[in-house]
Amino acid sequence: MSVAFQDSQSPSLRRIAANLFILTAVMLVGVQVVAQERARIVHVFVALADNAHQGIVPVPAALGNGDDPGRNLYWGAAYGVRTYFRKSTEWGEVGVIEHPSAPVLERVVFFNASHNVYLIADAYQGREIKETIADFFQAAAGLEKEKTIRVKAANGKWFEISAQPDLAVYVGHDGLMDFAMERNFQGETGGERQAIILACASKAYFGPDLKSTGAQPILWTTGLMAPEAYTLKDALDGWMARESPEEIRKRAAGAYAKYQKIGLNAALRLFSAGW
Repeated sequence: MSVAFQDSQSPSLRRIAANLFILTAVMLVGVQVVAQERARIVHVFVALADNAHQGIVPVPAALGNGDDPGRNLYWGAAYGVRTYFRKSTEWGEVGVIEHPSAPVLERVVFFNASHNVYLIADAYQGREIKETIADFFQAAAGLEKEKTIRVKAANGKWFEISAQPDLAVYVGHDGLMDFAMERNFQGETGGERQAIILACASKAYFGPDLKSTGAQPILWTTGLMAPEAYTLKDALDGWMARESPEEIRKRAAGAYAKYQKIGLNAALRLFSAGW
């Protein structure tokens, strides 16, 4: 036996059906908005540690070979950017590009699905530290040389992501202790570009050049430090969660205190947020 409902007999059913239709439409629109939300981009510029070409305190030869990213202190070693993020369960490696440009020995791209964030990490030849810093300032100014970056995924397919970062990061020796930049990096108007600089006393040495880029420093340093990836990882956790620069500073200090086995107050004094 079949039962047919007449419209005139069931106004409540019509209201329920209409409400369900509206709810479904809203949900579909919401899904579409989420799907189309622009991924945020972090670009990390790593100057490989180089005993021969940088004014660093010498480290073991393998760690301080600026031509060997695989074992370098700031890249392939345990707390180097590539290795540390590869081991993270929150970041998935989506592509590796060998020699994307003359000074860059390796590029690795990671993706954080929870926050829709791509991390592009470039390992620059140690002797090219000046160009590394120049390219960092270019990115901070919104003047990135590349407009898009092509990445070959594990399935063999190529895809493109924006090369214009929301957050530009420098990791390595503070080369501005040894040389000055010969040009001004005047930032483009618009946008909300931000910067992190993990190098010794970076606030004092990078400050004047960063000012002209228009980028806002959310984390940099006031003294000597080891620019290892655990600090960056915890800082990015706060940045992805849209925390304030001060909250990000506290995260970074907590990680640094833990791994360097120093007091939290000492680590807090080492890091600074904002101008």
